[in-house]
Amino acid sequence: MKNKFFIAAVAFVVWLSSMDRNNFLSQYELRSEVNKLEDQKAFFQNEIDQTRKEQEELLSSPEKLEKFAREKYLMKKDDEDLFIITEKK
Repeated sequence: MKNKFFIAAVAFVVWLSSMDRNNFLSQYELRSEVNKLEDQKAFFQNEIDQTRKEQEELLSSPEKLEKFAREKYLMKKDDEDLFIITEKK
């Protein structure tokens, strides 16, 4: 009687480890993907925090906002001339 239970248990473990759609290999792959996505989440959360900090700095100082607009969007005052210097690669 005990031998039947042992054989059934071994067969069940073999079935779970290889034939089931939730087998050990797919669980390992899914866990790897989850870890990768968690790393990406942490990276993007850091980027969001950095961007919010920059936004607060820009909105708190008109001088910084003007500098940002001039550098990023090439804005200028009406009585100014703008010269763009680029480096050749």
